Amino acid sequence: MNSPQLTWQFWAVLSALFAALTAILAKVGVEGVNSDFATLVRTAVILLVIAALLPITGQWQPPGSVSARSYLFLGLSGLATGGSWLCYFRALKLGEAARVAPIDKMSVVLVALFGVLFLGERLSLPNWLGVAFIALGAVLVAWRG
Repeated sequence: MNSPQLTWQFWAVLSALFAALTAILAKVGVEGVNSDFATLVRTAVILLVIAALLPITGQWQPPGSVSARSYLFLGLSGLATGGSWLCYFRALKLGEAARVAPIDKMSVVLVALFGVLFLGERLSLPNWLGVAFIALGAVLVAWRG
């Protein structure tokens, strides 16, 4: 049996916690700063932390051990991440964090759709209902009524 800290659920919950902190801290940090510059600062911090963390945790691997296909898709993923962050910081600059974050989390809905369309994943009826509820919930939280 897996220790709780080794399960995907444990790491997913931590990811959600850090994502929530990201929204709140970024909203405060982007005050009086250009959103693109704020994204650069955030990215530099992430780069430094990960660069320090890899050797400490023993997870560094020789660059030559990574396939060209992996580099291609990781590179494309990096471009998508950069686009997401630039848009997210711009949205935070213009809007309320409690309304921006739920729309950003519509990515959950899109991942479900893309997973089915492009990765051959299968979702059950309860899974699809959950996706629909996430979409509806995001819209309701972001809606100013």
